Amino acid sequence: MLEEQPSREQLLLEIERLRQQVEDLNEEKADLEILLETTSQHSDSVTDELRYRALKAVRESELRLSQFLEAVPLGIGVLDANGKPCYFNRAGKQLLGKGVLPLDTLEDVSEVYQIYVAGTDTLYPSENLPVVRAFKGEITMADDMEIHQPDRKIPIEGWGTPIFDEDGNLTFAMAVFQDITERKQGESERQNFINELYKLNQSLEKALDAELGLTDSYGRFVPHQFLNLLGCESIIDVNLGDHVQEEMSVLFADIRDFTTLSETLTPQENFKFINGYFSRMEPAIISNNGFIDKYIGDAIMALFSDCADDAVKAGIAMLNILIEYNQHRQSVGYIPIQIGIGINTGTLMLGTVGGKSRMDTTVISDAVNLASRIEGLTKSYGVPLLISHATFERLQNPTDYAIRIVDKVQVKGKSQFVTVYEVFDAETPEKRSAKLENLHVYTEAMLMYDRKEFREAGKLFEECLRTNSGDRVARIYKKRCQDWRLLLKGI
Repeated sequence: MLEEQPSREQLLLEIERLRQQVEDLNEEKADLEILLETTSQHSDSVTDELRYRALKAVRESELRLSQFLEAVPLGIGVLDANGKPCYFNRAGKQLLGKGVLPLDTLEDVSEVYQIYVAGTDTLYPSENLPVVRAFKGEITMADDMEIHQPDRKIPIEGWGTPIFDEDGNLTFAMAVFQDITERKQGESERQNFINELYKLNQSLEKALDAELGLTDSYGRFVPHQFLNLLGCESIIDVNLGDHVQEEMSVLFADIRDFTTLSETLTPQENFKFINGYFSRMEPAIISNNGFIDKYIGDAIMALFSDCADDAVKAGIAMLNILIEYNQHRQSVGYIPIQIGIGINTGTLMLGTVGGKSRMDTTVISDAVNLASRIEGLTKSYGVPLLISHATFERLQNPTDYAIRIVDKVQVKGKSQFVTVYEVFDAETPEKRSAKLENLHVYTEAMLMYDRKEFREAGKLFEECLRTNSGDRVARIYKKRCQDWRLLLKGI
């Protein structure tokens, strides 16, 4: 394992310590040289022993300085005050591939010692070398240098440090440099790693975009809400037999007399018509927190998991959209269409059915079947929107809607009677106002009918028809009252 190189902060501290040590040793050497010179001038008064001791001290000082510089693991070069190289330690010679060489001027440093701009064959500008700038009294650093030896190129980081005497005069410029091959390799490997991560991230983003695109495409066939209810994030998480039990409101919407209408259209016109109709109805369901479970021919089956109000509001919105759609159809020469909507609320099972080769999502429950049956009743009673008592009970505030009871019926396939209500918020303003004005009389008439007081009930239904002759439900009950009276009279 390669030793970890010291940080730049550690190197700066080491260089400062080195500079101080060199200055201290130089001062000590200078003092000893002065002492030696003094003893030489006054030999007649100073013993040979003293002169010998001074000379020995100078040599010991020089030896200590040399030993200190050789022991430093960094390359060190020293230039004197005239810019002439006077010393390189062992580490410096190894890095430079050469020792002390003569220089004519400081401008020759890069050429003589083969110092280049890292990664190029361009000589490093001598005036920018840290050791040259040290002659200006600057302490600088550069890490974009490279030493070219015959068999290799060594990236280096270097510092230039001026050394002054006690009077503040520059006596030496010291160059400190180190091999940063490992660091450069690490940086290169890190950059390569970052580049690989970037490429991988790009690939992952593309894969994610593809998956999201695939999920969105599948979402057109299997609603995301359906998957979420199953606890799945994507279509690929769905397994055969996955299921969940939920209480939901089920909305069925069907175009009346679609078979007759479709017979007048070509296949292409049929598809254009049905897709135009579906595309208009879909937003009304989605904006009210529902989702379309499936299209069954010209019918829409939608589910609402939050509250019954969402389903009722969606039904009202669909009928309002139908009014605008019919205005458009009439403006281009097509006949208007009518739809019936039935809504029921109850517990149902959502899940996947099929086999290994073909799987589909489905909803299974009596609540679903009843919603379909209630939709079928809209045609019998001549109203566009009917809801079950189960849905009525779960409305947060039924008085927010224009609602009236329609009947207690025994739908096909059910043994118990089901109470159904008409929601007429989407009626034309005239019809809606007329039904609201008659609501008190109509409700009393229904109560009388339930008590089998058919004469009184018939009179009240007749009163409703006098102010609203187009009330199909009131007309049905008036006829029923007459039939019951005749039947009871015959008995």
